[in-house]
Amino acid sequence: MEVAARQRNFVRVAGPDAADYLQRLVTNDVEALARGDACPALLLTAKARLIAPLVVLRRGDEDFLLLTEPGLGEIVRAHLTRMRLRARCEIEPEEHESMLVFGDADGFATDWPNAREALDAGLEATLSEEELELRRIENGVPRWEREIDDRILPAEAGLDETHVSFSKGCYPGQEPVARLHFRGHPNRGLRVVELAEVPEYDAPLLHDGREVGRATSAAVREDGTVVALAFVRTEVPNDAPLALAARTG
Repeated sequence: MEVAARQRNFVRVAGPDAADYLQRLVTNDVEALARGDACPALLLTAKARLIAPLVVLRRGDEDFLLLTEPGLGEIVRAHLTRMRLRARCEIEPEEHESMLVFGDADGFATDWPNAREALDAGLEATLSEEELELRRIENGVPRWEREIDDRILPAEAGLDETHVSFSKGCYPGQEPVARLHFRGHPNRGLRVVELAEVPEYDAPLLHDGREVGRATSAAVREDGTVVALAFVRTEVPNDAPLALAARTG
């Protein structure tokens, strides 16, 4: 079992209308969760731009805990409070210690492949921040303010496959998310790529001399190989060689 510390903000949503309220606000089917289960979800604008990525943990029939990225807790709390209207639920911050656990371990489903998330478990980290970042990039896990921000649509980062239910009821941003899913495809997608050097954030990527994407995160493996996450135009083959544009200035 491998363990890594994860920085998190937490927002509690609890009360008689909590399940129905969250079901109408987030992209995944939280009403279907059993007690102790969790699912990744998104909080979107009406135009399907990202407000915050979430993991929604159901702690009881009327008690949910939202896990989000550092710096987003107050944004999530304020947005949910503003949209609450007559819904009977409390929305308030909480404090916890979160750990990512890889391997056979207790915890709940989270937004990392082959991992669970555990709260206040008293576990000691066995992976450093650098090791966790390399693992994140190699597994294509998007991160807030690197791959995920209000410039991207969920499908561009592959979040429609993990964070969205296409069979649940309405939520803000549902129409453009569903239209892109059923009637089209994004013009770009998130890929794991190897590069000749560590790129700057948002560095342009070239294929056959033409700009086709941008690099967002990068790390160096033990053998010196640079591995990166990048948004690349979908018409570019997955095995196409990519190069960094020459730096200016």
